[in-house]
Amino acid sequence: MINFSIYNKVAKPTAQQKEEIVAFLYKHLEEYGDKRNDILKCLNYAIEDLDHSFGGFVLIIKENTKILGATIINETGMGGYIPENILVYIAVHNNARGKGVGKKLMQKAIEITNGDIALHVEPNNPAKHLYEKLGFENKYLEMRLKK
Repeated sequence: MINFSIYNKVAKPTAQQKEEIVAFLYKHLEEYGDKRNDILKCLNYAIEDLDHSFGGFVLIIKENTKILGATIINETGMGGYIPENILVYIAVHNNARGKGVGKKLMQKAIEITNGDIALHVEPNNPAKHLYEKLGFENKYLEMRLKK
């Protein structure tokens, strides 16, 4: 049976659930991922366990007790000129890819998000096609200055 779990400032994950989510994302983001500590920081921002956080949510899709996919969406505290939300992480279990799990996860995330959503995707990421099918557009070329 497939079900969703949502974590936010009201329904916070336990320390064990946090570790399970971070470990899942770290493993299944593969070359598109970040360090565990950065993923944890993003999760804590979403559930408002960090100072100056605008919140967001963590959405998990499971089959029985096995995580099939996870996403973290952070609220930006802005709107109009910058989308109200940014999808920071999304991953589907290697064995569940190509079976519609990512699409279900994205559709549910879009459904429960208030306001516009931005995301960053690398040009060679196969998930780019799913995002386009769901209505995401490439409006800007992102540029970054690292200091």
